[in-house]
Amino acid sequence: MSPFLEAMQRVPDLLAAHLLLAASALVLGLVISLPLAIWSARRPLVARAALGFASLVQTIPSLALLALFYPLLLSLSALVGGGIPALGFLPSVLALTLYAILPILRNGVTGLANLDPAVIEAADGVGMTGWQKLIMVEAPLVSPVLMAGIRTAAVWTIGAATLSTTVGQPSLGDMIFAGLQTQNWALVLAGCLSAALLALSVDALLGVVEHGIAERKRGRVIVALVVLAIGVLAALAPAMPTGQKTVTVGAKGFGEQYILARLIGHRLERAGYRVQYREGLGSAVVFGALVGGDIDVYVDYSGTIWTNEMKRQDVPPRPDIVRGIGAWAAKTHGIKLLGPLGFENAYAFAMRESEATKRGIKSLDDLVAQAPALKLGSDLEFLERPEWAAVKRSYPLKFKAAQAYNPTFMYRAIESGQADVISAFSSDGRIAAQKLTVLSDPKGAIPGYDAILMVTRGHADDADFIGAIQPLVGAIPVDLMREANYMVDRDKDKVSPEQAARWLEGKLRR
Repeated sequence: MSPFLEAMQRVPDLLAAHLLLAASALVLGLVISLPLAIWSARRPLVARAALGFASLVQTIPSLALLALFYPLLLSLSALVGGGIPALGFLPSVLALTLYAILPILRNGVTGLANLDPAVIEAADGVGMTGWQKLIMVEAPLVSPVLMAGIRTAAVWTIGAATLSTTVGQPSLGDMIFAGLQTQNWALVLAGCLSAALLALSVDALLGVVEHGIAERKRGRVIVALVVLAIGVLAALAPAMPTGQKTVTVGAKGFGEQYILARLIGHRLERAGYRVQYREGLGSAVVFGALVGGDIDVYVDYSGTIWTNEMKRQDVPPRPDIVRGIGAWAAKTHGIKLLGPLGFENAYAFAMRESEATKRGIKSLDDLVAQAPALKLGSDLEFLERPEWAAVKRSYPLKFKAAQAYNPTFMYRAIESGQADVISAFSSDGRIAAQKLTVLSDPKGAIPGYDAILMVTRGHADDADFIGAIQPLVGAIPVDLMREANYMVDRDKDKVSPEQAARWLEGKLRR
């Protein structure tokens, strides 16, 4: 099977989630915008305020708006004592609704404000009430203009919904983000093409509704709406209940996480569970998703939980860190830590071997004196993480420049010379493949990063669930993980995370 056809097999489930999210946001946008448009058309001050706010929202990048709802809903949930999901569907639909409001509101206000005064006077002259005038005169005349705004809002919403992946909501963006991270361009193409076809199809059907209203052809409007409804129901079919126990496996946004998520998912499927994935999540987002029950299981790294969530700055031995996390997670959140998988994926500063040899740099201590002449490349999170602050406390590093990259492009940057030092990952196969030298950390500033398997409160006592994934604990040596990672990350003969997970499963059974 070609990579593209294999990628397209992931579309139905994600299309259902994507369409449900976009449709919900559009409907909610209509519910807010239509009354507001009527009010604004009759009150210029309200129009200025409403249109000003809607225009302001459009200036905020979609990704930033989605991210802003996470701390907002988290704080609101804490204020009312919990129960408000800060991840997934709710923040996504709220952000997308704000984006849908402007085109609907603006076209509605413009249409109402530009009606022929003689028509309004005639309606008043025959004694129509305000409600009758709205329903029988204004609405039919404004409908074509309003429909143009709805079409714009629909296309915007469907396109922006791909970004909901970053806050834990499944969408066609899952394929795009995963494809970019693993350089699986078939996956990126399948995600983009599916989102584009969905937007064009919805726009075309709404266009038929628009022209039917303008030409007063009720049959055309009804047919288009029926086709649209059937299409929505067909797309949502994969999301219908199947009777199986459905579980969600979470993953951060890099290759190793995609492989481990599939490895866990395969074992759960064999145990009788229906598995869905939420991938491409940031470190804080994925842990919050586990705490809130939005995901049921995922692999994190002990140093990340130790520094980011527990706010610890001390660096005890690796086994002590794992034990401390297990006790803290159970007591604070009811989360079950099953144990380490058997390998560590620590942050490790790396340089090109030739450059490190020429400069005589073997450790972070050696790096301090020469850092002002070197450029640092990091992953998207590292420069804002407590680990970087801890490294700077132990080693006064001041680089010539620092640039954050998607992890895949971070390795490209050091290979091409755009970066001289990178915050690499110790289980990454590209370290050996690119002949990188890993610098030692003589002061022990960087904590251990054992890969640890964590389960949400809802499955902590589920014997079937735990029994399915418990055999993974202590079973994955670092050399196998590096090899599986490199299978996904290499330029030639690249395989998908799904294939790498199958390969790793085969090795673990031997």
